[in-house]
Amino acid sequence: DARLGFDASREGGLAGGPTRLVGYAAQGTHSCIKRALDVLGVGADALRIVPVTDAFTMDVPALHAMVAEDRRRGLTPWLLVATAGSVNVGAIDDLDALADVAEAQGLWMHVDGAFGAAAVLSDEVRPRLRGMGRASSLAFDFHKWLHVNYDCGCVLVRDGDTHLRAFSDRASSLAGGGGGRHSADYLAGNARGLAANAPWPVDLGIELSRGFRALKVWSHLLEHGTRALGAAITANLRHAEHLAALVDKAPTLTRLAPLSLQIVVFRYEPAGLLGGGGGGGGGVAADGAALDALNDEIVVELQERGVAVPSTTRIRGVLAIRINLTNHRTRFEDLDLLVEQLCKIGGELAERRGWA
Repeated sequence: DARLGFDASREGGLAGGPTRLVGYAAQGTHSCIKRALDVLGVGADALRIVPVTDAFTMDVPALHAMVAEDRRRGLTPWLLVATAGSVNVGAIDDLDALADVAEAQGLWMHVDGAFGAAAVLSDEVRPRLRGMGRASSLAFDFHKWLHVNYDCGCVLVRDGDTHLRAFSDRASSLAGGGGGRHSADYLAGNARGLAANAPWPVDLGIELSRGFRALKVWSHLLEHGTRALGAAITANLRHAEHLAALVDKAPTLTRLAPLSLQIVVFRYEPAGLLGGGGGGGGGVAADGAALDALNDEIVVELQERGVAVPSTTRIRGVLAIRINLTNHRTRFEDLDLLVEQLCKIGGELAERRGWA
């Protein structure tokens, strides 16, 4: 709305805009970003996927080139989505560099900090998140690395007036007058009584009715405090380092991305496969699809045997086992057991396939 002009956008929709809007996000950005552009009516194809570096962060020079090319084609660059803790590997974009691009190009910079933004409470990670404070908006979940009961997401918008004008239908009645944008009769404000005290939650989002999620956040912070929550986050960093070391030592496990925060991604490669984790000269030729299927089955077996609840993702085209460590109850011995049982299950499954 701010980009197109509130009156033109809220009344006439995207059809009132001068040109097609386009946005930018790094390869591996959470699927919710593309879904959001779909819901907004901009269209999922309007999201430009920017290549990433070897550290899985957005390639800033590539972003510059893509924005310039879109402007040359007559399109309107509008949105830049930066990531503070990517869903696949926990990568943190160079937020200051991206904020510089956003300011220079007139882009709305949104930071997807679903779990990674909470790491600002850790003394170790805070310097890497410094640029987050320059964002136009920031989204994160209290129900992830801050351990609040599901669901409890949060969106912060830097410009309060822009936030209000984007959602409120009562803009001219917020001071207690009456007759908002669409004269919403039963939601009209008043200077006194229950209809007083603007703005209301309805003025700041799409929900007309919503639960009191803030209560559990307030009680959680009151009980534990930010220092204890930060310590729990830092402890998970140590857990991730321990798991990464275990993976690196295991002859049949191969890590697929550098460790950034608390996510470790790797895959099981039987020693009996040529090019597998064993590195031996014998065995059968490795088949990518079959190896993907083996790792997928390992994850299911770990879940069904009650050992652990890992997930899978794809890293540079291959299926990876993904361990996301955001539980304050995690212990180092849990990770020892995970790797032990994972390798055991992998060996059993590989033997059935004649790969052992």
